[in-house]
Amino acid sequence: MKLKTRFCFCTSTVAGDDSNNFPATTSSSSSTSPASNTSLQSHLSLQTLPSVPSLQYFSLLDVSATVTVTHSLSCTLSLPSSISSLSLSFASSLLYVSSGHQINVYDSSTLSLLETFNSDGTSAGAVKSVTFSEGKIFSAHQDGKIRVWKLTASKKHKMVSTLPTLTDRLRRYPVPKNHVKVRRHKTRLWVEHNDAVSSLAVTNGKIYSVSWDKTLKVWGPKSLRCYESVTAHEDAINAVIVSTDGTVYTGSADGRIRVWAKKSGSEKKHSGIATLEKHKSAINALALNSDGSILFSGACDRSILVWEREDSAKYMVVSGALRGHNGAILCLINVSDFLISGSADRTVRIWRRGFEGKFCCLSVLTGHSKPVKSLAAKMEGEDGISVFSGGLNGEIKVWSLKINYSGSHDSG
Repeated sequence: MKLKTRFCFCTSTVAGDDSNNFPATTSSSSSTSPASNTSLQSHLSLQTLPSVPSLQYFSLLDVSATVTVTHSLSCTLSLPSSISSLSLSFASSLLYVSSGHQINVYDSSTLSLLETFNSDGTSAGAVKSVTFSEGKIFSAHQDGKIRVWKLTASKKHKMVSTLPTLTDRLRRYPVPKNHVKVRRHKTRLWVEHNDAVSSLAVTNGKIYSVSWDKTLKVWGPKSLRCYESVTAHEDAINAVIVSTDGTVYTGSADGRIRVWAKKSGSEKKHSGIATLEKHKSAINALALNSDGSILFSGACDRSILVWEREDSAKYMVVSGALRGHNGAILCLINVSDFLISGSADRTVRIWRRGFEGKFCCLSVLTGHSKPVKSLAAKMEGEDGISVFSGGLNGEIKVWSLKINYSGSHDSG
C-alpha cells in the first residue's frame, strides 16, 4: 500500500597545551517572531524552544505547488532484539549495520546478508559508528578504541589494527607531556580515548572521532596515527560532522555545538572558532546540506534547529526550528536536498527546503515500535530515494520514496 502525505533529543584545550582561550561566541537569530501555536505540530515543542521561530509551512496552500513524496515500506530486516546500539552506513553497494558488538554486511540492492563479523568482540562493547577511508573500514567501540578492518581477497573482513596503534602508544609513552590526567589518580596518553567513541567522520584524508570523554581526535587513515586531540566540551560528545572545507562541528550533551577549523593553511592544529547555543538539552545528531552552507542539529528538546551562514555574520546563526516530532531527535541525514530525521517518537520525517527558505515535512514514515536510532539513504535515479531506518528493537525498515517535482518553487 502506498501512502501520500504532505505535512506542514566551556573551555577548550589542545592536548599538551595549557591555553584556555575558546571564544564564547553565541549564535542568535535576527528573527524574533515565533510561529503560531495553533498548529499541533508546532505546539508540541514550542514550550522547549520558545525563542526560536519556526521555519515550516503551516498551510497546504503554501506548498501546493512544490514537491510531493509518496512512500512505501519495501521490507523489514530483523536483527537480535534488545540491542544497546545501532548504526547504519553505506560503502558503495554494501550496507553496514552494526547491532550490539556485531557488524552485519548486506548487499544494499538485494538486501541479502553477506557477512557478520566481530561476532566474538563482546569485550569491546557495542559498535557505535562505522565509516570508510583509504580502502579500510573503521569501527568505533564502547571500550574507547577504533578498530580497523580490510576486505580480503575472499571478500571477508579482517581486523588489521586498533587505534591508537601499539607503535603510536610506545612512541609517545616516554615523554611526560604526552600523558594527561583522566581521573584523580589516573593518567592516559592523549592519543587514547578514555570512554566510548560515539561517532566518526571522514573528509579530506582525515578521520575525526568524538567520545563521551569530551574529546575530539584527528587520525590519519593511511598512517593510522593520532595527530591531534582537543578537549572540546564540558560533557559527553554525541555527534561530529565535517564540511568539505574542513570545518568541524561537534554536538554534545552539554547542549552546545562547537565549531573547529584551522585558521590558516599552515596551521597543524584545529582551533575553536565558535560556540552555537540555542538547544536546551543534549544534542544527539548533526547533518550538513550538500554544499555545507546549512547545518542541522537534533536534540532531546524535540526540535531540529537550522543554522545558516549569513553575509553579515562571521559564523553560522540559527535561522529557525523544524518541529513535529514528539520525542528526542536521535538521528539526522541529508541526501540531495532532503533532510531525514529519526526520533524517539518512533517516526521518520522527510523534510525539504522550499520557497523563501521555509521547510515542509513532505512525509512521515510510521511503523517502528521502538525509537529510531539510525538512518541511511541513497538516491535511486533522479526521483527516488531508498531510506533505511533502524529501531532499537533490532528492526531495519527499508522505505521506497518516490518524488514528484511538479512545483514551481525552488529549494533555495
